Amino acid sequence: MEQTLDPPPLADNQVPAPMQNIQAQHVPEEAVMAAMANQAFVGLPPTQIPPTQIPTSTANGSDSLPADKSTVSADEVALYDRQIRLWGIAAQAKIQNSSVLLITMRALAGEIAKNLVLAGIGSLTLLDDSPVTEGDLGAQFLISAGVNDIGQNRAKAASAALAKLNPRVRIHVDTERVTSKGPGYFAGFDVVIATDLSPDSFNIINTATRLNSKAFYAAGTHGLYGFIFSDLIEHDYVIEREASNIPTHPKQETRTRSILTVQRKTTGSKTTESVTKRELYSTWLLASDPAALPDEYLHSRRRLKSVTPALSCLRALWDFTQLRAGTLPSTREDLKLFTQMATQKHKALSLPSETLRPEFLRSFLQNLGSELAPVAAIVGGQLAQDVINVLGHTQQPIQNMVVFDGERMEAAMFPLHPEGALGASLLSLGAGDAVVPPVNGGALGMGSGGNVGGDGGRSSSILALASAVDAQQQPVS
Repeated sequence: MEQTLDPPPLADNQVPAPMQNIQAQHVPEEAVMAAMANQAFVGLPPTQIPPTQIPTSTANGSDSLPADKSTVSADEVALYDRQIRLWGIAAQAKIQNSSVLLITMRALAGEIAKNLVLAGIGSLTLLDDSPVTEGDLGAQFLISAGVNDIGQNRAKAASAALAKLNPRVRIHVDTERVTSKGPGYFAGFDVVIATDLSPDSFNIINTATRLNSKAFYAAGTHGLYGFIFSDLIEHDYVIEREASNIPTHPKQETRTRSILTVQRKTTGSKTTESVTKRELYSTWLLASDPAALPDEYLHSRRRLKSVTPALSCLRALWDFTQLRAGTLPSTREDLKLFTQMATQKHKALSLPSETLRPEFLRSFLQNLGSELAPVAAIVGGQLAQDVINVLGHTQQPIQNMVVFDGERMEAAMFPLHPEGALGASLLSLGAGDAVVPPVNGGALGMGSGGNVGGDGGRSSSILALASAVDAQQQPVS
């Protein structure tokens, strides 16, 4: 059942709390000048800044904003002044008209939701069928024991606090199970974010988002460790920078990134360039296990030694939970099996055996199943920042796996894609106007109930189905 929370009206002098964990890395001069000029609108009737027609599909689809939704009003300019100075009016218009789905409202999702709401997205749908338990009170700041949240639906309990952060954002609550949703359900969102789910669930949702050409993020935390995965299919973005003495030309920069166009502009003695780039992505099914580290790692022992063993342990954990029906290692037999799996994953990634120490394995296992508020804030802030950049088509996005290691206090990004001709063809899945066809003319992941997830014993069939979808994709020349 889906509910919509109607927020109270925003007073003229009311502004959301200061944004946290969101830091822009680049300040386009045009955005600053536009924001400075628009200060003249503050205090005047809510006239509209001239509209900019901007597509909202983060997978480079053809959808456009309605004419009456592609503007930023004067009071919104005043409200979002700081961030407009960072990423510009055009990006803010895209953000304000975006629709985001957030699945599983635990500590990590709470941090993601907070940052997206403060940034002023158009609507946020919280999908969670679980009730609030005492375990949710430790790191989930949107839920409080003092207001009798225990026993309520987790998404509904968190929605009230989110609405207070920014009443302009439409908050929707869906209390159904994610496995009850058909692939078409995900077509109504620009970005789908799934947190703290099983690898099978990530895979199902990712395949559904590919069918609908929607951006997908998966993320999770275990104590001091966490990860972010992104599949934007094919994503274009613009980098604005000061031009160097060596001209930038369209070219293939990496296996996944290419420069499409370069526009140079000279103002006085200063020359700037606007560089449009494109990134191609692999699916969760490929990046979470078979994909190898990029060549620049494989050809450098120094770089291989710098890779956190948390990557190997996370891959082992994903396999273990699939093998043991979602349970975490607990018995002596489980710990032995997990150690063997982690060692195998470490070797498959060509990482030095000495970097997977018994002390690290012990620390990783001790952190499983726990939530730490600081780690959730770091991982959630980084994911939310990337979503905002993707919605605004600004800055370099995550490509495509980030692993947070709390012992090292680092969040390293690893582009994980299959090697060889197969990897090259799979990376072109979303290129151009390619559409993922249904398998055998049917819907994705349908069981007897006609919903995503199907019935019992679905693990192997789901993986086979997703593989078949990838295999049937015809690369675009």
